Amino acid sequence: MNVDRIREIINEKPNLSTALGMEFVSTPEDDTCMARMKVDERNRQPFGFLSGGASLALAENVAGVGSCSICPGCACVGIEVSGSHVQAVSEGDTVTAFAQLLHKGTTLHVWNVDIRNSLGDLISNVRVTNYVINPKR
Repeated sequence: MNVDRIREIINEKPNLSTALGMEFVSTPEDDTCMARMKVDERNRQPFGFLSGGASLALAENVAGVGSCSICPGCACVGIEVSGSHVQAVSEGDTVTAFAQLLHKGTTLHVWNVDIRNSLGDLISNVRVTNYVINPKR
């Protein structure tokens, strides 16, 4: 999935994605997308580990980028996010979120997002449901 157009929009002005250090990456498959995020002072807990909230934000944002990429001209917003955190990640590591589209409806998209550390270990598994707002209706 080519996310170049959405990445340009994201980088136009400050937002949560840029504040937390998310970098969105195109993938060869039409139903997947990726993002990377270095664990640093912007997204860690006071204990030096990646915040669970930052993981959920990463998952919701990468799924949103995916939905916007396959629905040009639409606004896609998360309406449900549910995740399980299974391992901690220390400051200095980089996590990668890989999103797979499970359902592409007219108004709802459902994504599965696996977040892994630099060794490929599963950190979090997140399910995201996006609502697709089509201004043409």
